[in-house]
Formats: sequence, C-alpha cells, structure tokens
Amino acid sequence: MTSKAAETADGKTPHSPPIPNAVIDRSDREGDEKQWGYDLYPERRGEKYKPSWGRVLLGMEGTESLDKIKCERNVYACVKKSPMVKLMMAALKSSGCEIDIRRHIACEVCDTSVSGGYDPVLNQVVVCQNIARNEGIVQGVLTHEMIHMFDYCNNNLDFKNIDHLACTEIRAANLTHCSFLSACTQGDASPFKIKQAHQDCVKTKALNSVLAVRKVTPEEAIAAVERVFPKCYNDLEPIGRRIRRNSKDMYKAYMEGPMYGYDVD
Repeated sequence: MTSKAAETADGKTPHSPPIPNAVIDRSDREGDEKQWGYDLYPERRGEKYKPSWGRVLLGMEGTESLDKIKCERNVYACVKKSPMVKLMMAALKSSGCEIDIRRHIACEVCDTSVSGGYDPVLNQVVVCQNIARNEGIVQGVLTHEMIHMFDYCNNNLDFKNIDHLACTEIRAANLTHCSFLSACTQGDASPFKIKQAHQDCVKTKALNSVLAVRKVTPEEAIAAVERVFPKCYNDLEPIGRRIRRNSKDMYKAYMEGPMYGYDVD
C-alpha cells in the first residue's frame, strides 16, 4: 500500500521507527472492511464514489470523471516511458503474471491518506486519481504496488499475515521510496549516519503502510517490521538495486533487466 508521508512521534528505541501521528490506526475499529483496509478504497467491488454536495459547491469534488481520464493517461504514459514501470512489467511477465493494464490497473477515488494500493483478491493495482495527479507520482505508485503484485505472484504472499505484509512493504519502501533526501524529510537522516538513515526510512515507511491498512496496534506493527527486516531489506529482486533520488539508477536497473531474465523493450 502506498501511504502518504506522515510526521512521527518520539519515544521509541533508536533503531525502531517511531509511531506516526498522521496514519489511520485501526486498533479500535470494527468490521472486516476497516480491518483489512478496504474502506480506504470506496470504489472497490464495483461501488461508485458519491461526492458530497457541499464539497462540489466548494469546488473540492465533482470532477471525478475528468480525474479518471487524466489518471488513465498518466498510467499509459508510465507504461510506455517509465524505466521502472517497464522493468516491473517485464519481471511480472517473466514470472508468469503478465499485466493487462485494462484489467490489472484501476484509477479510483480513495481516502486522502493513501495514493495507491494493491488488491490481492482482484489482483489489481489501484491508483488514487484524487491524490496521484501527475505522471511522476503515478510512476511511484505503479512501481511500489507492482512490487506487491510481484511478491504475491512469486512468494505465496498472504496479506492477512502481518509478517508477510510487513515484508512486502519493507521491500517496496526499500526499492522505490527511500533515499537520503526522503529520509531527511521524515526526520530519519543526518549526513553522519546515511546507512542507518536509509534503514530507518524504510522501517518508518513500512510501518505507516501496515498501520494504514490493518487493524493492529502500533506496537504490533513495529514488532512485525523488526522481525522480518533483515531478510526483507536485503532482498532486492526484481529491481536489483536501491534507487537513489536524482541518479541514473532507474535506467541502470532497466538496462540490467536482461541479466535477470527479464525481457525489457
């Protein structure tokens, strides 16, 4: 799941991610939809999002059809041009899980706490059209969620197992989200501890994502992240490297795809 950046609280051990202030804590909520995060995606299962008249009059809602068209155009542009999206699609195809963008990618209205998601029941990537409004954000959402799809295809991933969920969120944050600059914005970095800062960034991002879609306490989520972190942090498949911001790493990873058996264009 792709969660939006959140500020963090203090009071945890040095190498454990702090409990975030701005995530959805489901530990005191009822119902299967909220327990498994489907309430964040109101258009899942064929439902139609209904904007409120008040927000329409204020100009805050009411452009859902136009937003969907723009989102789908951005998805198509990423599929054609983004080295990361093309690499992930090639890796999925090589694993026997080829993507049909009309079937496996959906633009929908979501809760404002998330920018995308992966639905393992329908095997679909969700791009939140009301949040991911430009091509760059859509590229990040697609790559992040395709890592979850790749894990589900190759590793018998059980999203109801919190350790499995924590692992795939660690991998997605590690491969696509965290860099020195993003660690700085989360408050995890200093120039004197770059390696540790990256690991802390990954833990914080994974923790946010687990808490956003599961009815668990922050302590339970932290424990799951810590249990699986060493193994999952060092698993770089299928990208093969951690992508640094403002570098050529995306293109290098794409060009290295055939070394891993991926048929890139």
